[in-house]
Amino acid sequence: MTDNSSAMTASRESPASGHNGYLMLALALALTAAIIWCVASAIVAEETGGSGEPWLLSGAVTFILALFTWCGFYMIQPNQGAVITLFGEYRGTDRTEGLRWVLPWMGRKKISVRAHNVHSERVKINDKRGNPIDVACNVVWRVKDTAQAVFDVDDFKEFVNIQIEAGLRTVGARHPYDDFEEGETTLRGSPEVVNSELREELNERLAVAGIVVDEAGLTHLAYASEIAGAMLRRQQADAVIAARKKVVLGAVGMVEDALEKLAKDQIVELDDERRAAMVSNLMVVLCGDRETQPIVNTGSLYQ
Repeated sequence: MTDNSSAMTASRESPASGHNGYLMLALALALTAAIIWCVASAIVAEETGGSGEPWLLSGAVTFILALFTWCGFYMIQPNQGAVITLFGEYRGTDRTEGLRWVLPWMGRKKISVRAHNVHSERVKINDKRGNPIDVACNVVWRVKDTAQAVFDVDDFKEFVNIQIEAGLRTVGARHPYDDFEEGETTLRGSPEVVNSELREELNERLAVAGIVVDEAGLTHLAYASEIAGAMLRRQQADAVIAARKKVVLGAVGMVEDALEKLAKDQIVELDDERRAAMVSNLMVVLCGDRETQPIVNTGSLYQ
């Protein structure tokens, strides 16, 4: 059974059969000059006792032809196109720069194919961990298919603005704002990856409107005001823990090297208890925040 909810058939841009406007301009000027000639000839004929009606009739016909010619002109600037329609039917897109001409009863809707730069508003979204964040982005887009832009969406510029916000929400929810776990993509720590995903997401969403996104990137990224203070303290705590972890791992390695060096060079023989005491002292020295205070032991380790 055929699915009636299937997507509509997308429009496709095709070249229009426009004409060189400069040649038609020469014709229009010639017809205008002919009208003036007919009117002047009619006046002269009336003054000389002749009939000026034939000249006036010729002038009227020439006027209709001239009006027909003058009404068909339009201009196309660089990186601009004109969507041509005939009684609502798409007849192609004219992208030839300069003065152009088509039949007067054909519709001409000009559309810019230049690059557009849009800076989105700040929107509040939830990241992968559910934290509310404020984000904004900058998008560079242009019209690739004028037929789709004009006929497949109601207002392609408004469509772009809405899809930018939707795409920003989608990509922002895929990743956490920040994390100290190695190898994880984050919004703050992986801008190249996030910007690439945003560009791909927008291209998929805007393909129905014949629009392509050349560049897309985050321009603002911050925790929402209601949790900014708490998340700052959390970031500071995570940073301290990560730093402590590296210090401890480094200290363990240094202790291992020291014990191995003492045993290899046979500087001192250490039993398990003395080895444990040395490890404890070295870890305190290496991991402590403050300078160590040496304690002089006048006895032995066992007294």
